[in-house]
Amino acid sequence: MLKRFLWGAVLLPLLSIAAQAQEAGIDQAISDAIAPIINPFVSAVFYSVPVFGTQFPLIVGWLVIAAVVFTVYFGFIQFRGFKHSIELVRGDYLDPNDAGEVTPFQALATALSGTVGLGNIAGVGVAVYLGGPGATFWMILAGLLGMASKFTECILGVHYRNEYENGTVSGGPMYYLSKGLSESGKAALGKFLAIFFSICCIGGALGGGNMFQANQSFAQISSIIPFFEGKGWLFGLIMAAIVAIVIIGGIKSIARVTEKVVPGMAILYVGAALIIILLNIGSVPAAFGAIFAGAFAPTAVAGGAIGALIQGFKRAAFSNEAGIGSASIAHSAVVTKHPVTEGYVALLEPFIDTVVICTMTSLVIIITGSWVPDSGVTGIALTSKAFEANFAGFGYLLAIAAVLFAFSTMISWSYYGLKAWTYMFGEGQAKEIVFKIIFCVFVVIGSSMSLGPVIDFSDAMIFAMAIANIIGLYMLMPKVKALLADYHEKLASGIIKKMV
Repeated sequence: MLKRFLWGAVLLPLLSIAAQAQEAGIDQAISDAIAPIINPFVSAVFYSVPVFGTQFPLIVGWLVIAAVVFTVYFGFIQFRGFKHSIELVRGDYLDPNDAGEVTPFQALATALSGTVGLGNIAGVGVAVYLGGPGATFWMILAGLLGMASKFTECILGVHYRNEYENGTVSGGPMYYLSKGLSESGKAALGKFLAIFFSICCIGGALGGGNMFQANQSFAQISSIIPFFEGKGWLFGLIMAAIVAIVIIGGIKSIARVTEKVVPGMAILYVGAALIIILLNIGSVPAAFGAIFAGAFAPTAVAGGAIGALIQGFKRAAFSNEAGIGSASIAHSAVVTKHPVTEGYVALLEPFIDTVVICTMTSLVIIITGSWVPDSGVTGIALTSKAFEANFAGFGYLLAIAAVLFAFSTMISWSYYGLKAWTYMFGEGQAKEIVFKIIFCVFVVIGSSMSLGPVIDFSDAMIFAMAIANIIGLYMLMPKVKALLADYHEKLASGIIKKMV
């Protein structure tokens, strides 16, 4: 019934609307009209200061400093707890009778699908072009530090989640900001931060987590399938239909898809990268040499070592979203008897996203000699050039990977936006349907129009989420430490034990 409604009442009419809008050039008109309004907000969120000849966004510093604080405060938990994280993801401690909707692996896959995306392809190309091979070193370091941020926010997400009689749950920063700060007598501040986060999350979900993904995946597909050239509305309609089918079923449906798509797309992309690396195995030692040397003494990039550091940190922050708070929304749905288990599971995300996948992209770019300073070839074009250096057909594979990455990001961000939406407007199927319809409409809009300022604005909203989230994380760190101590006490006493 709901599927027929979405098809007949929403998705099909979008075909004519989007086609007419595209022909009328309305995207440029909208961009011109709203740019003066939203540009100040974008400039404020991404406010940058010059550092040794290159611009450093303060929001990136906000995220990296928080990651360092959490790493030290929790005693380098990302390294001490790595083995236990693997055990939890395998389901060694999973009891299906516990509260929650998805398994630890499904929660990890859902959260990863929201971060492993075009940033791993295009973003790394930008980092290497602007920061040289040395940017890779700092990208890896930022990824390792970010593991502690994910650990912190996902524990709080599970601990303060709402559990309903029908078995569903809702959690994330909006809940631990309001509930957690209320416990410490700061209810007004917590409510303000929760609402601010929710507004930004909804905007980010519709833009950066939706329109941008649809727009960029259309660009990739139209480049290899001429039929779609000039038919963004048609591509958007197809993508919206597929997205609608998945998100109608809620987090369980999304988790079932992501647990299959995420490993598949990772194997596809990383496998292709490994083939190229193996074919150029003799160049790998020199590539790592360039990464380490470039991290501290680059000569071909603006800002020298600081320029490489800034580009590496920036790309890592934009890619793995550690500290943004989005992942804690997905992890809040996990089946578990103790919130700390999901902190351990979550810390694997920046490792997989940044340390593994982003590093593989960098190595391919470096060993194929595709990076040429001041060549103008950057972003996804640079990554595509690197992949096609050995096999022309790899360009098609990269396009498929880009679409899969975009699709997985969209369905995960639909859930993030939905939970922010229901936090503000209340739970209920009717209210959820309204948001899901809006989300599908924006898929078609994103494919059909460029709307540059709108997408810039939505990206800014995603990073504005980190402002409220990290303030809350700082204030709730002692709570996380107490939960961590309680968890290890229960592990030692056998109250929590392996189920297999």
